[in-house]
Amino acid sequence: MSLGVAVSYGTRRPWVPASRRLVEWARTAAGRSAHGQELAIRVVTPAESRRLNRDYRGLDRPTNVLSFQGPGVTAGDEAPALGDLAICAGVVAREARAQHKTLAAHWAHMVVHGTLHLLGYDHEDDVEARRMEKRERSVLARLGFADPYGAERG
Repeated sequence: MSLGVAVSYGTRRPWVPASRRLVEWARTAAGRSAHGQELAIRVVTPAESRRLNRDYRGLDRPTNVLSFQGPGVTAGDEAPALGDLAICAGVVAREARAQHKTLAAHWAHMVVHGTLHLLGYDHEDDVEARRMEKRERSVLARLGFADPYGAERG
């Protein structure tokens, strides 16, 4: 049983990926390590992202992706919850333009990045950041996308 992914939209723009693409990217990022678990992805507005970022991280601004770790266990017959991702459509679009990336490439990166956070990857220090970035590059290459960091890091 693969990772179960539920997608909801708080905003719908023509450039926001279809749920099937978000699911594909999350499942590829999770690999076999999250089989049988559940992930929720919500596409949010800048206002919703700002509120979540303020309430949970103390930062009063919208951000590209927020990851909320699930409890890992649920009651009854439900699958264990890996967690939730909140991805801000407006921030992702703005960043893609500023970084000269396609929208699809940046969306894929944000889904992969957020999913890896839920799997325990982090970038709090250089060693963790290199480990996470290596995994991101590998997953994105498998999905057909270029290195999201380009020449920025090696």
